[in-house]
Amino acid sequence: MRLSRYFLPVLKEDPKEAQIVSHRLMLRAGMIKQQTAGIYSWLPLGYKVLDRIQTIVHEEQQRAGHIPLLMPTLQPADLWRESGRYDDYGEEMLRIKDRHKRDLLYGPTNEEMITDIFRSHVSSYKDLPLTLYHIQWKFRDEIRPRFGVMRGREFLMKDGYNFDLTKEDALHAYNRHLVSYLRSYERMGLQAIPMRADGGPIGGDYTHEFLVLAETGESEVFYDSEITDLTFGDREIDYDSVEQCQAVLEEFTSRYARTDETHDQAIFDKVPEERRRTARGIEVGQIFYFGTKYSEPMGATVVGPDGARVPVHMGSHGIGVSRLLGAIIEANHDEKGIIWPEGVTPFHVGIVNLKQGDPSTDSACEALYRELKAKGLDPLYDDRDERAGAKFATMDLIGLPWRITVGPRGLANNKVELTNRRSGESEEIAAQDAVARLDEIYRPVLAAAKL
Repeated sequence: MRLSRYFLPVLKEDPKEAQIVSHRLMLRAGMIKQQTAGIYSWLPLGYKVLDRIQTIVHEEQQRAGHIPLLMPTLQPADLWRESGRYDDYGEEMLRIKDRHKRDLLYGPTNEEMITDIFRSHVSSYKDLPLTLYHIQWKFRDEIRPRFGVMRGREFLMKDGYNFDLTKEDALHAYNRHLVSYLRSYERMGLQAIPMRADGGPIGGDYTHEFLVLAETGESEVFYDSEITDLTFGDREIDYDSVEQCQAVLEEFTSRYARTDETHDQAIFDKVPEERRRTARGIEVGQIFYFGTKYSEPMGATVVGPDGARVPVHMGSHGIGVSRLLGAIIEANHDEKGIIWPEGVTPFHVGIVNLKQGDPSTDSACEALYRELKAKGLDPLYDDRDERAGAKFATMDLIGLPWRITVGPRGLANNKVELTNRRSGESEEIAAQDAVARLDEIYRPVLAAAKL
């Protein structure tokens, strides 16, 4: 992509309505535009990052054996009346009547609808286990939407649902989701800590939230500092192995880590004092096991091995896809702008031409652009007729992890400048060496996408 042809409406000043860093930087970087309270248009740069996040979530869900589908945003109220949640959910649910006066709702979640799909098509234990998921826009009518995409009314979420014959099978699905979430967040450059949580309106006997530590987090969290030393890394895991998934769960949840809703000071006091931490956290996902809460009232049953019909055991598992974008910025920024992790950056590298119109710099930039594309990378070439300072400011604001600067002085010595956005360090190297370096940096990122 050439910046002269791209739609990137950056702002020079901080928007007055933005209260937190991610909201401010997303508006300034031309990623979103507010249409009304808590509802945003996703402009090209923001949509590109949103797509990167969605892709990682899809890849890791399918790696774990989960099957994608797509359910509608509008749901019939009768399904929610069956489960007993239609009246209980509260004013956050947007209730609608169509022209035939039928009650509909803009779905905040999909437990009822997925249970209806399941009961319509599955009747035998031989079709289990089964996990279905989708990534879809949701709506919750927040009384005070704020903080940009962090607490909007319309949001993009991955929600998945497991159906199992027994509680033991369903808890394996729970563990499998925990593993897949850890992999997903690490690929996005985040450390998301699983914390014991409250079931809320969805319910559930077992539930963990995944929280990213950030000063602007909506939740107060209490944790053992040892948990921040844990990483999943590139280890291989058999998602069908009960033992392997259970071992990962125990590794990442055996240390104290809870939100303020479930905090137990007496247990926390048993953690060595030097390891006790309190902070703020941003929720980016949650997993639930709720047994037969929905399958019993809605008649989602299967014939078991003994011929008797039994309700299936279920769980639901969500990742806040659009919310994640804000969380990543909250955890990765400086005074100049965003600093994208390599796994979710909208473009892998920016090319800055210091003397647009000069035959030598134009030719060198074009060659770099072609060579980077040939390596499977996605460069953004700033070919605008702008002063160097403006070009650097734009690149710093939008936060691409790497920048290649091409100017007449460097080319006279067959050199370009390669700059790391996070560290600010630059080095002069040959153009072909810059391409080789970036290929080496991004090779594991691109390889992680291969199932």
